[in-house]
Amino acid sequence: MIKTVDTQSYKTVSLNKATVKKEWVVIDATDLVLGRLASRIALVLRGKTKPGYTPHVDCGDNVIVINAEKIRLTGKKLTDKVYTRYTGYPGGQRFTTPKEILQKRPAELIRRAVKGMLPKTRLGDKLINNLHVYAGGEHPHQAQNPKEIKLNEI
Repeated sequence: MIKTVDTQSYKTVSLNKATVKKEWVVIDATDLVLGRLASRIALVLRGKTKPGYTPHVDCGDNVIVINAEKIRLTGKKLTDKVYTRYTGYPGGQRFTTPKEILQKRPAELIRRAVKGMLPKTRLGDKLINNLHVYAGGEHPHQAQNPKEIKLNEI
C-alpha cells in the first residue's frame, strides 16, 4: 500500500522583466550621512527590499534623491577623502575632494557613492540609471507619483 502525503508544493518564484513591478520613491537627503544613505539607496535599486528579489534581474525601484547639497559627511572626510581619476594621458592623474565636488556638482557625490555599492556588471550599469539625484528640493518626476520614504523605513 502506497501512502500519499497531502502537502502543498512551493516553487521558488523567479521574477523576469515582464513580471517586475517597479515603483518610484523619493528620499530627502537633508542632514543624512552619505555612506548610510548610499547603502540604503543601493538596496532599493537592486530590489532587495522586495519579497520577490531575483539577483540577476532589475527588480528594484526608481529612486529620486532631493536636497543632495545638504548631505553630511562625518569626521574630516569632507577635506581629507580623495577621489582619484585618470584622464588617459601621461601625467593625467586628477584628484578631487568631496568639498570640491559638493561646490560644483552635489548630485555627483551621491551618484559615485551609490555606484560603488552596486555590482560591477552590466546589471549594475543598468541599475545606476534608475537613480535620479537633484541638488534642490524640486524634481521633474511628479507625473510618476513617487512615494516618499524615510531612511529608517528601508
